Amino acid sequence: MADAAYDELAESPAYDDKNYKRHLRGWMSYAFASEVFAIVSLTLFLPICLEQFARDHGYLLPDRTQRCTTAVANSTVQAQVDGEEVRCVVKLAWMWIDTASFSLYVFSTSVALQAITVISMGGIADHPPHRKRVLLSFAALGFISAMLFLILPSSSPLWPLSALLAVCANVGFGVSIVALNAYLPALASGAKEVIEADAEVWRVAHQHHPQRQSAADESSREAGTEATAEGDQAEPLLAQEEHTADPEVADAKAARNKILSTATARISSHGIALGYIAGILMVLLALIPVRALGGSTFALQLAIGLTGVWWALFSVPAAMWLPGGEGVKAESWEEPRSAEAWNARREILRAWKKLGDMLRWREIMRLKNTFIYLAAWFLLSDGFTTITSTAILFGKTTLHMPASSLLLVGALAPGAGILGSIMWPIIQRRAGWSNLRVLITLVILASLIPAYGCLGFLPVFQHGARVGGLTTAGEMYGLAVLFGIVYGAFQGYARAFYAELIPPGEEARWYGLYSITDKSSSFVGPLIVGLIADTTGNIRYAFFFLVVMVWLAVPLLAKVDVEQGRKDAKQYALRQRDIGP
Repeated sequence: MADAAYDELAESPAYDDKNYKRHLRGWMSYAFASEVFAIVSLTLFLPICLEQFARDHGYLLPDRTQRCTTAVANSTVQAQVDGEEVRCVVKLAWMWIDTASFSLYVFSTSVALQAITVISMGGIADHPPHRKRVLLSFAALGFISAMLFLILPSSSPLWPLSALLAVCANVGFGVSIVALNAYLPALASGAKEVIEADAEVWRVAHQHHPQRQSAADESSREAGTEATAEGDQAEPLLAQEEHTADPEVADAKAARNKILSTATARISSHGIALGYIAGILMVLLALIPVRALGGSTFALQLAIGLTGVWWALFSVPAAMWLPGGEGVKAESWEEPRSAEAWNARREILRAWKKLGDMLRWREIMRLKNTFIYLAAWFLLSDGFTTITSTAILFGKTTLHMPASSLLLVGALAPGAGILGSIMWPIIQRRAGWSNLRVLITLVILASLIPAYGCLGFLPVFQHGARVGGLTTAGEMYGLAVLFGIVYGAFQGYARAFYAELIPPGEEARWYGLYSITDKSSSFVGPLIVGLIADTTGNIRYAFFFLVVMVWLAVPLLAKVDVEQGRKDAKQYALRQRDIGP
C-alpha cells in the first residue's frame, strides 16, 4: 500500500520531471541574465560612469571657476594644475561635493532603498502566485533603468537623473534576486535524488510503523498534491516526526537531508557559475566600445546599457519557464486563520511587522542557529567584498598596476569563479563533506590571501626578494585566480547553506534578511580599511584586519548545528501558521 501511495505521489504535478526541468532552466536563465549587471555595471562601470557624469559638470578647487578636465575611465578624482593636485567638485542644489563622493552617495542611497524595498516585498514574494510577478517586475525596473543610460547625455542639465537610474537599477536587481533565491529550497526538494531519498524514508518508516504509516497515507498524498515546485517544501513523506526515534528511520532521514544539502549546493553553485560566465562574456563585449571610444563617458554609458539589454534578453526564457501560481490553490500558502482576500498593501505592512517580530530576542532564540549563521554571514560578506576592493586599491597605489592590468585582474577572478563553482561540488560529492565543512574550508582558504599580503612586511620580501608577500604584479594575478576559485564557490555554498536554516514557506522574507545583512555590512570593512590607510599611510596594514575579520566568522560557523537548525525552522514555520497574522 505504501509503495502504491508513493507511486501516486511521484506522478503528481509536484514531482513532474518535465516541469521540474523547465522550472530549473528558468531559474538558471535568470541567474545568467541578471548577474551581468552585478559583475559588469555595479562593480566596474557604474561607479566610474557616475563619477564622470559629475566630473563633466564639475569645477576645480579652490576657486571653482575652471571646469574639470574629462576624466579617463579609471575613476581618478584628482586633476593636475601647475603640478599640484586639486579636487574636482560639482554643485548639487546648494552643496558642493567631490565628484567621487557623488558616486559613493548614490551607492549608499541605493543600498538603503534596496533594503527597504526587499523588506516590503518579502511577504509578497513568499506568496507563490505573486513571486514570479515580483521577480519580473523588479527585473524590468532594473534593466530598463540600465538601458536608459544610453539616452541620457552627460552634457544634459538633467544629468543628476543618472543617480536615479542607478538607484532604480540596483533596487530592481536586489529585489529580483531575493525572489529568485526564494525558489531555491523548492527546486532542491524536487531534485530526482531527493525524491528517491524521500521514497527511501517512506519505505523504512512503513516497515517499522505500518499501522501508523497506513493511516497517514491519505493525508500525505493530499499534502503532496498541494505542494508544487513553485511553492512550499511540503515534505509530505517526512511529516511523521515521531518515527525519527527509530535508529533506521533516523539514519534514512539523515541520509536524505545530506542529499538535500548537496542538491541545494549544486543548484546554487551552478547558478553562480552561469552568472560568472555571463559576466565574463559581457566584460569582453563591453571592453570593445570602452577601448574604441577612449574611455569616454558615453563609452561607459554604452557598457551599462549593454548589460541592461543582456539582462532583458535572457529574462525572456526565465519569464517563460519559471513557475507561477497558475493551477494552485492560493489557500495553500495563506495563514490558516486569515479569511481576508489577499491584498498587496496589507502584505507590505505585515512584512514590516513580521520583520520586527523576527528580530525580537525570543524569536532569535527560537532560530538560534539561523541567526548565528547570519552573524557569520555579516562578517564574511563584508570580509570578502573588502578583500576585493582592498586588493584592487593595493594593486593601483602600491604595486602601481595600470588600469588595463587591473581590468585583467577583475576578469580573472570571475573566470576562476566558474571553475570553483563547478569544482567544489565535485570535491564535496567525492569526499562526502557537508555544506558546512565545505564552507569553513573555503573561508580558511580565503583568509590565506590577506595573510599572504601580510608577509610583505618581512624584511626578506622588502629587501632583495623578487617575489613573495604580494610585492609584484604577477602575484596579484595568481591571487586573483585563487580568490576566484574560492569566492565563486563561497557564494553558492553560503546561499545553499542558509536555505537549510530558514522556515519553509517564508523563503523570500528570510532571503530578504540575508540580503539586508549582506548590504548593511558593506560599509564597515571599507570604512575601517580607509581609516587604516589614512592613519598608517600604508594600505598593506589592512591585510591584518582582513585576516582577523574572516577568522572571526570561523567559530561562529563551527557553532551552527545544522540538524537542530533545520528542525527549529520547521517548528517556527508551523508555529507561525498556527498563530496567523
